[in-house]
Amino acid sequence: MDWDEFSKWGKQIADWGADYHKTLRDRPVRAQTKPGEIAAQLPEAPPEAPEAMDAIMADFERVVMPGLTHWQHPRFFAYFPANAAPPSMLAEMLVTVLAPQCMLWQTSPAATEMEQRMLDWLRQAIGLPADFSGVIQDSASSATLAAVLVMRERALDWQGNTRGLAGGAAPRVYCSGQVHTSIDRAIWVSGIGQENLVKIASLDAPRRPLDVDALRAQIMADRAAGHIPAGIIGATGGTSIGGCDDIAALAEVAAEEGLYLHVDAAWAGAAMICPEYRDLWAGVERADSVVFNPHKWLGAQFDCSAHFIRDPDALRQTLAIRPEYLKTHAQQEVTDFSEWSVPLGRRFRALKLWFLIRAYGLDGLRAMIRNHVAWSGQVCEGLRAAGFEIVSEPVLSLFSFRTSGDDARNLALVEAINADGRIYLTQTLVDGRTAIRFQAGAFGMTEADAAIALDVIQEINRSLP
Repeated sequence: MDWDEFSKWGKQIADWGADYHKTLRDRPVRAQTKPGEIAAQLPEAPPEAPEAMDAIMADFERVVMPGLTHWQHPRFFAYFPANAAPPSMLAEMLVTVLAPQCMLWQTSPAATEMEQRMLDWLRQAIGLPADFSGVIQDSASSATLAAVLVMRERALDWQGNTRGLAGGAAPRVYCSGQVHTSIDRAIWVSGIGQENLVKIASLDAPRRPLDVDALRAQIMADRAAGHIPAGIIGATGGTSIGGCDDIAALAEVAAEEGLYLHVDAAWAGAAMICPEYRDLWAGVERADSVVFNPHKWLGAQFDCSAHFIRDPDALRQTLAIRPEYLKTHAQQEVTDFSEWSVPLGRRFRALKLWFLIRAYGLDGLRAMIRNHVAWSGQVCEGLRAAGFEIVSEPVLSLFSFRTSGDDARNLALVEAINADGRIYLTQTLVDGRTAIRFQAGAFGMTEADAAIALDVIQEINRSLP
């Protein structure tokens, strides 16, 4: 492909993308294909000769598109959103064309300095104090892994990377059962081990916070048993039902016990650009690190996770390796963000934040989030009035519900709704029972989409035996 052909196809694909988004409401939200159906249409061996772009695009439409679940669909109410607002897409197109590798300041100074400024914009937007520094990670999973590694190293007097963990007392990390499974995975990858991730019972309260008295008792018992308490991971807006820990109380325990406190607000953190929602994480200013994903609710193209750290030196001490070929020789000290994350290579992720925040302004993004919270509340109240059981009350734009009957009937309702295609929902377990999750967060959603969701749920529920 020469650059003239690249230009031709770039324009055609941009037009295709605009048409795709304009017609998204006409498509089923979830892919309607069966397992193996896509693979059966792909040749088993690669082509020896070049093929024309016309043929490749035709096959893209024929083979790929039927097998995609449309995460940008305005009636995507499953999981959490993975929004990609138009300005963010344009920024990603520029990054794709430029293709810089931004591991060091000197390998692209604009990427490093824009990342510093964009993370400070986000810090201000969500109300964190000025003593937090920020870095963009690929996902909250990576940010949490980095936090767990710092917990481990601090608890082991910075000897874990050198000596390993074999034969010594085990560091322990504490959380509630409301946390995301990425915390479990971080514990595995860090070498701490599942047995040393201690999940404390949640209180029987609307937001299911961790029982702080039980946490204190567990830490005391672990010290007596020869374990090394290392850190606490608090949840704000847990994936299942939006569970929120009492961050202020966790910060008090962390200070008393000398533990590291990390706050996982991967989804809900975006809503903190609205000051009225910040009670959900009151006390967060005392945390050691915080993560939220602009690639969820704010509209930044995946991947883009904002990781805020009170002590960047502790993160660098845990992760930085400086071979001669990576040293930056500059007249003054610069930041090399590859020392703040597990991967060495880094994409120019800050550009999409710059485009996004400038194109909508914080006021525009706040209006979107407030609308989603309000519209989700309308669906919740409509279901309640129709006789559905509200299992967990709304936390921001997330709630869960049940229809009449046993778990099997509730699972059948989820599957029937998703097979219908007009909306997409997922299920969870709450106190051992199946519940159906609803969360509003698609960038293109309107109030009419919420009304359709309410109608579809009731209509399909009536059709079940």
